[in-house]
Amino acid sequence: MTHDQTAWWQSAVVYQVYPRSFADSDGDGVGDLGGITARLDHLQRLGVDVVWLSPVYASPQADNGYDISDYRAIDPSFGTLDDFDALVADLHARGMKLVMDLVVNHTSDEHPWFVESRSSRDAPKRDWYWWRPPREGFEAGQPGAEPTNWGSFFSGPAWHLDEATGEYYLHLFDRKQPDLNWENPEVREAVYDMMRWWLDRGVDGFRMDVVNFISKDPALPDGATTGVGGVGDGFPHFATGPRVHEYLQEMHREVFGGREGEFLTVGEMPGVTWQDAVLFTDPARREVDMVFQFEHVSLDHGPGGKFDPRPLDLRLLKASLGRWQTALGEVGWNSLYWNNHDQPRVVSRFGDDDRWWRESATALATVLHLHRGTPYVYQGEELGMTNAPFASVEDMRDVESVNHHREAVAAGVDPEVVLRGLRAMGRDNARTPVQWDGTPNAGFTTGEPWLAVNPNHTWLNAAAQYDDPRSVFNHYRRLIALRHEHPVVAVGDFRMLHPDDPALYSYERTLGERRLLVVANLAGEPRTAGLEPGWDAGHVVLANSDEPRVVDGHAELGPWEALVLLR
Repeated sequence: MTHDQTAWWQSAVVYQVYPRSFADSDGDGVGDLGGITARLDHLQRLGVDVVWLSPVYASPQADNGYDISDYRAIDPSFGTLDDFDALVADLHARGMKLVMDLVVNHTSDEHPWFVESRSSRDAPKRDWYWWRPPREGFEAGQPGAEPTNWGSFFSGPAWHLDEATGEYYLHLFDRKQPDLNWENPEVREAVYDMMRWWLDRGVDGFRMDVVNFISKDPALPDGATTGVGGVGDGFPHFATGPRVHEYLQEMHREVFGGREGEFLTVGEMPGVTWQDAVLFTDPARREVDMVFQFEHVSLDHGPGGKFDPRPLDLRLLKASLGRWQTALGEVGWNSLYWNNHDQPRVVSRFGDDDRWWRESATALATVLHLHRGTPYVYQGEELGMTNAPFASVEDMRDVESVNHHREAVAAGVDPEVVLRGLRAMGRDNARTPVQWDGTPNAGFTTGEPWLAVNPNHTWLNAAAQYDDPRSVFNHYRRLIALRHEHPVVAVGDFRMLHPDDPALYSYERTLGERRLLVVANLAGEPRTAGLEPGWDAGHVVLANSDEPRVVDGHAELGPWEALVLLR
């Protein structure tokens, strides 16, 4: 896509709603569709274009709705299809779009497809999932009898024995999330049919959960072992597998081909490289509009993985994001995010949520949003919400964290060390209820919230920020407006500046005669940034400080100060 053929989503901003934690309309402590509809004024005030809704389908909630038992029903905890239709209508009336979360690498084990699949070895839908006999020379149920040595993302083996049929089924995630077999064309057609059904209801696109896992190497080879517990790394055999491009092209053709309207598709793709992403997002190939990559949110993972965090080296972050900007500069498109339902809060993670809370929240927002790509705001991020002070693992609800704690402590790791890692990186940090006001339960619910509200909601909340021109919320509003107003933000070229500076994050965007400069100090000490000739204080269009100082070819930056200049 050339710079003069811009797609609508290049100047759009997406807002992710995690329904359980957004707003509760009926007092049961769980957020719901009625709660979202009641809070749309907030999103309209913010200025976002698209709402991405995390799963609201019928689900036993083994993994908070990412285990779907009926793709065409709304889970009663969230409301009804009528509530859903009302939300879509209200969003459309306000000029916003709705993107559904599409979870089709796996279903729930309570989905009728799987119930039938496991009913017998010759059930008509047996081949809709990955079933295998025990490893040769082993009896079913023996240690090591699993068909491959792959580990699950949620701890333990990726295979579960079904005692009734004596075979194992594959589950890359929870054992209640069996993987669909995309090699079977009936599976693919059932998925496409379901997608068309939602588009017919008015949905404007899909965010596709771990969609680069849908094509496995059919030989299912063992993975290389790390020497820890004998579990092998199956990732090279199921991530971005041999037929994934073919499947996504078929999906695009079957679901969107010839359909009138403006749609958005984004593929969540763990482990995806920029080389892969150029192929996935090349408009001529008709696969997806953009991908979620994980490179930049893995940079603070220590040798022990994500729960062994280390401080972020800003130079690595700039190298990573800069590489993606360059790689997808001519062909393809980036998605931009700090936060989602699986990541800790960015102001606590990469910022300073204590002394420089407002400054670091707004500086990180500035740096992200003015890159080339479609920015994603995760609920509460626009308020600068922080990680939660979990006293113990008993306060956590996330299956990944709870399983990791049990496994690590059993392996002899100091429980305090385990808890420290979970507090920093656990997924529940993103899932505490949105902080609407300073009342008990933060205006989220009149009942008992499913996950405790962060105690800092008494001062950190939406009501306190709406009328404060210096607030995190109003800074996000201005960033979103810049993208809408200036094509240089959407489609301008990108050039990283100061790549080796450990504290400065600065870059230039260019479109024709327009030049946009972002200069941010992502550290707690003042910094001076040298500027190229021609920039002066009169060019500042946005700052998170009261009196930006640009003098004699330099920007004098306070701690966590960010400036945007345009000429």
